[in-house]
Amino acid sequence: MNDRRKPEPTADAELFRQAVDGARPLGGKKRHQSQLPAPKAKARQRAADELAALRESLEPPADIADVETGDELLFRRSHISPRAFRKLRRGNTPPEASLDLHGFRESDARHELREFISDGAAQGLRCVRVVHGKGLGSGQRGPVIKQGVNRWLRHWAEVEAFCSAPPHDGGTGAAYILLRSRRR
Repeated sequence: MNDRRKPEPTADAELFRQAVDGARPLGGKKRHQSQLPAPKAKARQRAADELAALRESLEPPADIADVETGDELLFRRSHISPRAFRKLRRGNTPPEASLDLHGFRESDARHELREFISDGAAQGLRCVRVVHGKGLGSGQRGPVIKQGVNRWLRHWAEVEAFCSAPPHDGGTGAAYILLRSRRR
């Protein structure tokens, strides 16, 4: 014996039927979800990084005399107030993360620094510290990594300002970097 009874409607099902009573399907071509074309993927960050690298490659190389061993690094974008920059220089904006570039070749240091800055900005960090050294072991070439840090940071949108760290945190051998706020 085949016992296929229709289940009795529940109160919820009855309420639903009453709510949609009189509703009509929308006109037009019916498409199932599976028939919709998938949106094309866009590698936005990669394209931005490639464009930034291209712009940087077209700039003239920095003069070695620009940053010497004991020279202080200083940079701020125009929208950063002098007061906020003063706080950074005095060490009143404590770094939330740190990266040491000692022992890196210039190309590897640039890559590590780029990743560090991108990750810090993505995490919402406001201030980070980078130890670049003073270039005392670079001989006649001068402070290679320090000069690179000075040049690279100026071109990255996530960087709002940077300066040499206070003496207790590395002095002219390290830099405090103010990253773009999430509010901007």
